[in-house]
Parts: sequence; structure tokens; C-alpha cells
Amino acid sequence: MAPGGSAFKEALEFHSTVADCDVANSKSENNITPTKGTVVLGGGKHGVYSNNGVHELLECPVCTNLMYPPIHQCPNGHTLCSNCKLRVHNCCPTCRYDLGNIRCLALEKVAESLELPCKFQSLGCLDIFPYYSKLKHEQHCRFRPYSCPYAGSECSVTGDIPALVSHLKDDHKVDMHDGCTFNHRYVKSNPHEVENATWMLTVFNCFGRQFCLHFEAFQLGMAPVYMAFLRFMGDDNEAKKFSYSLEVGGNGRKLVWQGIPRSIRDSHRKVRDSQDGLIIQRNLALYFSGGDRQELKLRVTGRVWKEE
Repeated sequence: MAPGGSAFKEALEFHSTVADCDVANSKSENNITPTKGTVVLGGGKHGVYSNNGVHELLECPVCTNLMYPPIHQCPNGHTLCSNCKLRVHNCCPTCRYDLGNIRCLALEKVAESLELPCKFQSLGCLDIFPYYSKLKHEQHCRFRPYSCPYAGSECSVTGDIPALVSHLKDDHKVDMHDGCTFNHRYVKSNPHEVENATWMLTVFNCFGRQFCLHFEAFQLGMAPVYMAFLRFMGDDNEAKKFSYSLEVGGNGRKLVWQGIPRSIRDSHRKVRDSQDGLIIQRNLALYFSGGDRQELKLRVTGRVWKEE
């Protein structure tokens, strides 16, 4: 049997079986239902998605993701993706035969004819893409889930903005405030011990959107510093519609920062390491605090406004 022959025959038989079925009843990736619309920019299009079931043959039995070339198969015709071929140590997970280096060229050829919906359709993306451009689109799809902006631990939760707001409130117990101005007080009893990633997070509801105010102490090289910055819970193109200012001071002096909030698409560490925010050196922070320099008392005020 020629490499790929079994899978190709199966693909043809499967296509013949389901050709007369109602499209609305066919199963698609992630149980996505057909949609109809118009052609859009960016390589995707709205339209009737005709799912004939062939793409189910392209689902890897190990990771359940769609397979992209090279697609491998065992001598019995069972297929799996190249990543999982390494994970199963060259042993077919279906029949336990050695996989060898057989490419399923027929199935790779069938894949070229498929158009599939974005896997984030349930989050609002209605675009349909040729099989080989679908993966690239999904890596940058504006409807893809956001990562949790909580910086105190490696939280793996993802979701849309309403889901993340509820998650921050219920699971991380983050303070939630309404309004476009804020007054944040930071007190540390022993300011000479600056622990890396000592931080605080507050979420503000403003203009019907959510903003994350971060305030933390960390080592910048050999020097301990304090930093405050704002992140926007949404995409970067939306974040640019807003501006914000931060102010800290004492003893007749003050520092002022003005900028554009960064999207939570940019990680907390990326924003912090780029120093895109209000940075206060420890000696100046202690001067602002007054007293005998044995306790840090900083009050950070600020506001958010919408650019016209």
C-alpha cells in the first residue's frame, strides 16, 4: 500500500457518506455552527461554511488539534501530528505499531481544499479561513482569550474581559472601584528590604471599561525602586483611545507621569521591564514619606481620560 493510501480512501468514503447530510447537523471543530456574511479584510471571510466532515480526519487523536504538515501515519493508516509523534516515542497510539517515517501525503493534499471557521468563533470571530492560513490567523485573532492580568502568581486562567473581571474579584480578591480618578496609598514598614515583585493591584471601572493599576517594589539593577503603571483590559488599538496620569509627592515636591495604558495583551513583566510607568527611586520615595525614613508612606493619585 502506498503511504497515505488508507487514509485517503477513508477520506473519500467519509465524504461520500455525509455529502447529503444537512450542514447544520454536521459536527465541526469545537462544535461551531455555520455562519453567513460578507467578505472581510485580513484573509478571512464571512460566508456559508460547508463542513463535509473530512476535516475530522485531520484531528490528531492525541492532542485533538488539527494536524498540519508533516502528517504522519503508521502502516495501518492511523495518523497523528508531528509534535505528538515525538510524545508517543514513535509508537502508534491506536494500534501500537511502530510509526516509522511514513508521511500521509494524501491527507495533506485533502487539507488544502478545506475552509474552516476560527476556533474563537464562540468569542465573536465569524471569519472562515483556508486550512493552512487558519492557524496563523488564530495566533493574532482579536477575539482570542486574554490571560489573567494578576501578577502575584503564575495564574493560567484565560477568558474574555467579563470573565476575567469576575475571576479577579472572586478568586484573587482584587479591589474593584468605580470612577476615572484614583488615590492609592502604599505603606511599607521596612523600606530597606525591597523584595522582588512586591506588588499591589486594583481594578477601576471607567468609561464602561476596566483598567488595572499596578504598584510594586523591585530591584532595578542594584537599586531598589517603586513603580506604578496602568494596563487596559482590552486590545492595544482600544487602549490607545485613552490616556492617564500618575502623581506622587511630598514635602513640597512631586513627580508626574503621563502616558497611554498598555493592553493586558502585554504581560505584566513586559510592561514593568520596559519601565513604561511612574518610577520612584527609594531615596526619593523615603523623602516623600517624611519622618525618620523608617517607614515608607506613598500616596499615588491619578486619573484616566478618553482622547477625542
